[in-house]
Order: sequence, then C-alpha cells, then structure tokens
Amino acid sequence: MFKYIVKRLLISVVVLFGVSLIIYSLVRMMPSSYVDVKYAQALQNGTITQADIDAFKALYGIGDNSFKGIVSGYGKWLLNLCKGDLGTSFVYQQPVSKVIKDNMWISFAIAIIATILQFLIAIPLGISSATHQYSVRDYLVTIFTMIGIALPTYFFAAVCIKVFSGDLGWLPSNGLIYATKDYANTFAGHMEKFGDICQHLVLPIFVSVILSIGGLMRYTRTNTLEVLNADYIRTARAKGLPEKDVIYKHAFRNTMIPLATLLAGILPSLFGGMMITEEVFGIDGIGRLAYQALKQADIPFVMGYNMFLAVLTIIGTLFSDIMYSIVDPRVKLGK
Repeated sequence: MFKYIVKRLLISVVVLFGVSLIIYSLVRMMPSSYVDVKYAQALQNGTITQADIDAFKALYGIGDNSFKGIVSGYGKWLLNLCKGDLGTSFVYQQPVSKVIKDNMWISFAIAIIATILQFLIAIPLGISSATHQYSVRDYLVTIFTMIGIALPTYFFAAVCIKVFSGDLGWLPSNGLIYATKDYANTFAGHMEKFGDICQHLVLPIFVSVILSIGGLMRYTRTNTLEVLNADYIRTARAKGLPEKDVIYKHAFRNTMIPLATLLAGILPSLFGGMMITEEVFGIDGIGRLAYQALKQADIPFVMGYNMFLAVLTIIGTLFSDIMYSIVDPRVKLGK
C-alpha cells in the first residue's frame, strides 16, 4: 500500500506539471488580457494610448504572446510556485493563496451540506426504484432523475428565485446577509447574523441538491438492479431470508462498492465552489471569484485556482482507489 501511494504521488507531480502547462498556455492565448479589459474604456475615451497599454502589459508580464514569451512567463510562474508563491491576483490585489483560503469556506459549507443531503435522498430513492422496477414509484423517480439531469443550473436557479423569493417572498435571493441590517456585536447579534446566513443559503443548497441527485439516483438504481440479479441474491432468497434482509444486508453493501469511485469527484467539488450557482445567488464563494477572475483573464488567480482543484482531484482519486480496495477485498492495488 505504501509503495503504491508513493508511486501515485510521484506520477501526480508529472500530471500537475502537464496540467499547469496546458492551463497557462490556454489563458495566455485568450483574445483579451487583464490589461485590455481593465483599460478598454479609458483607451476608447482617449485617456490613455496603446503605448500605455503595452507598457502596462509589460509591467504585468503579459506583453509578449509569442511562443517564447509564453514559455518565459510560464517558467517564471513555475519558479515562483516551487518557492510556494502563487503570485498576486490582478483583480483582487491580494496573494492568490490568501484569496483562496479566505473564500473557499463558504463554498465548502454549501457543498458539504448539499452533498450530505444528496446522498441521503438519492441512494434510498435509487434503491427503492430498483426494488420496485417498472412500478409507478420507479417511473416517478426516473422522471425526477431526468428533470434533475436536464435542467440547466442558471434556469432552475432563476425559477426558484422567482417563485420562492419574488412571488412568495419566503426566502432571500442574493448574498449571505441582509445589506440593510446592522448586526450588533453581541451574542444575540451574532446569532441573528448566523440565522440570516442560514436563510440565505437555503435556495443555493436546494438548487444544488435537486440538480445533483438525478445522476446519483440513476447510478444507484442501475447498480442495485445488477446486484439483485446476482446468483448470491437468488440463493439468499431461496434460503427464505426476508426481502428486507436480502436488500439491506446483502445487496446494499455491494451496491455501494461502485459508489466509492464517486469520491474522486467529491473532494474538488467541496472546496472548488459552484461557479454558476454562486454567481446567480451573488455569493462570494471561491467559485464566483474564479469566474470573475476568468472573465478578466487574471492569470495568477486562474492558475492558482486550477492548480488547487488539480491537487484536490489527484488526492480524491487516490483516496477513491484506496477506499475501493477497502470496501471490495477482491480489488488489489498494484505495487
């Protein structure tokens, strides 16, 4: 096991190098740069000249978009990374590591709650659908699954805002707290602020859960149907075991084995934020900040954010492989 983990970590270094090279090249080849976006209006008004724009680009280290310039820029970024420096964000004017550290936790709170609810809802519904195949319950779950998979995030979020915030007025639709409220620096004031934050998070979490459970329900249903047709399940039934024991003691454990592979994608999604959801609901999580930085070609932040996700993905994949070997003794990790 130890040799396998060391080998995977060494391979991960090569993978991260390739990922960083591709991402940096793509960002540098974008049609506009941070300087172009920032000073577009000033250039149009004649406040500054194109020579000034070129000077600013040289100052930010993005003036030369030739192959040599991109390689040189990537080399400087990689050298700083080896020193533990992700650079300073063009947009937020702070170290990239600080921006990520300060803003990923609200995204993590939304994602962890949504993930827990997703598993608590999707897995029982998927098993129930499989055990009642071709029944009304199965068809209803299938329809619900298709709706969750097909609906775009921005559309469903907009509908929820209109219904629950606009028409019914039950829930707030933007930000984390009420901008007009002044919270006292007391225990009661902190509790009131916490309550308002929870209220603001209801709609984003609801949207995330509804749009996420469809795929997991379908995955669980398919795995359960496959397990229920296995020989050992038929043997258990032939021995006269109650159907409840057959499903939840024998089939359930083996149904969960393929779900261990989903752990690879959970970790980056927990800390990486949800760009569209956070943007629609005006939540300054790490996903929304990354979206804003990407629009303005903020190279240091885009690079730091994507490397952060790449590291989380590699860790999640390794953890998934280890978990798979634990839950299924038949799987042996290579040396």
